[in-house]
Amino acid sequence: MDRAPDVLAAALRRCRSGFGAVALFSFFINLLMLAGPLYMLAVYDRVLVSGSVETLLLLTLILGLAVAAMAALETLRTSLTVRMGAWLSEALGSPYLLSGIQARLGGRGGGAQAFRDLSQIQSFIATQGLTAFFDSPWTPLFVAMIWLLHPWLGMLALGVTLLLLCLSVVNELFTRRLLAAANTGQIATQRLAEATIDNAEVVRAMGMEPALSARWRAAAGTVQGDLLRASERGGAISGLAKFLRVFAQSGILGLGAFLVLRGEASPGVMIAASIMLGRALAPVDMAMNAWKNFAAARLAYGRLREEARAHPPRPRRISQPHPAGRLRVTSLSARQAERLVLRNVSFEVAPGEAVAVIGPSAAGKSTLCRYLVGLEPPAGGTVRLDGIDITHWNPDELGPSIGFLPQEVGLFAGTIRENIARMEEAADQDVLDAARLAHAHEMISQLPDGYETRIGPRGTGLSAGQKQRIGLARAVFGQPALIVLDEPNANLDQAGDRALSAAIAELKAAGCTLLIVGHRPSTLVQSDKVLFLQAGAVKLFGPRAEVLERLRDETSAQAATHEIDQAKASADAASPPPPTKASADARTVLPAR
Repeated sequence: MDRAPDVLAAALRRCRSGFGAVALFSFFINLLMLAGPLYMLAVYDRVLVSGSVETLLLLTLILGLAVAAMAALETLRTSLTVRMGAWLSEALGSPYLLSGIQARLGGRGGGAQAFRDLSQIQSFIATQGLTAFFDSPWTPLFVAMIWLLHPWLGMLALGVTLLLLCLSVVNELFTRRLLAAANTGQIATQRLAEATIDNAEVVRAMGMEPALSARWRAAAGTVQGDLLRASERGGAISGLAKFLRVFAQSGILGLGAFLVLRGEASPGVMIAASIMLGRALAPVDMAMNAWKNFAAARLAYGRLREEARAHPPRPRRISQPHPAGRLRVTSLSARQAERLVLRNVSFEVAPGEAVAVIGPSAAGKSTLCRYLVGLEPPAGGTVRLDGIDITHWNPDELGPSIGFLPQEVGLFAGTIRENIARMEEAADQDVLDAARLAHAHEMISQLPDGYETRIGPRGTGLSAGQKQRIGLARAVFGQPALIVLDEPNANLDQAGDRALSAAIAELKAAGCTLLIVGHRPSTLVQSDKVLFLQAGAVKLFGPRAEVLERLRDETSAQAATHEIDQAKASADAASPPPPTKASADARTVLPAR
């Protein structure tokens, strides 16, 4: 059941008028196609008999006008289908980009497959594959015209047409499953290749190339096997269809000649019937040749439809005022893979405060960061910014008020200036202010082209520390109200660590709300409060000194308990075992020496 009208259906509804125009053009094009056979019929049966040159010239002029009109309509139809395909790809590109982001955030894949599917549909619409399906319904018109010339010729044309249609159905039945499997396999092999290339450093450093290449070859071999079997079956059926079409066109000439010899038809009827049959069978033959592209477009449409229904666009909400940064988390719970990773997390942070989020591995620290910046709606509880549920903000309006530095920085291909400005047009001074606030200006100035230095996807060309400092500059760009930093000093040296501490102090002074995941002393020194997570739940939260003191007390108590247990275990091991009943009996029976 659809949760909302999907963008794909909405876009196709807007194309209805275009498809209607294509159908109208197809009607007139096929109608004008009759000009050729009728011209031949008139020349053979009228002009050659009467010897009238004026009639020949007039008929030729009419034929020329009809063919010119048909060519003009064909040009308009092709232009219309090309424009429709381009518009559809452009109109759906942005929604499917957002859908892919939503799918990736939800841990349900996401990637460029939707764009490959859009390209497949655009290619099918813009080529003769689509027009063949609009021309096919007019095949009965040509068969009827042949029938009017002579019933025997009409029966031959009807029989051949029905045979070709049956072969089309057989072709669908014999190749559909194989083409679907090959299509699915191609997607899997593309994803494997993309993952291998994306992790090129790991693959090359640890010698994983042979294993991954072998895995890709195995998957690709299965795909090629399915494609080969589908192509062989389709090729055999297409060959049989071509034989029928060519033989039928020659056969109708033979049948026409037989009727001429019997005096039941004229030479013009014989020629006109052959031309009409060729035109009647052309769309069917073209549709069979384009069947593979049609099948691929149909599978692509199915995937796009499921994607649109699974990830409908978020509803537009009322615009909210620019937040001051007061953060309140109440009974926040989060679930991943049917497992609770956050349990009733509650705390509150005022503007100008910095909270250090600490805890053991898998405590839920990074997950908490994701929910604080509104990447996903929580399973329970609320995250409120200035008293407003964070899910009630429009992402494009909330985004400039949030700074986020995840563990994987996520830089984009382009210049450092563009990355700091969040890939938008921004004033130079705003970019410089963000870099200086992050204490990254000097580091960036030492690069070959400074702020115009171009980097590759994911920051290729920069060190891990440089990526993190540029990511911090991007996070503080525009001085957002809420800044969430997940392990911001994981790859920083001492100079970078000092720069981060200075940046945190300046951001606090500017009234920003900060949450920083980390365990380094520099992170804790700059924090006003500490949030200690364990197993997804808040174990301690409060002023830094109080939380650290309680943690020291607990650590000391645990260490003392551990020492007592160890001492007890050592004493037990050193003391002799208690006498057993057998040894006591032995001492009673044996005499003393």
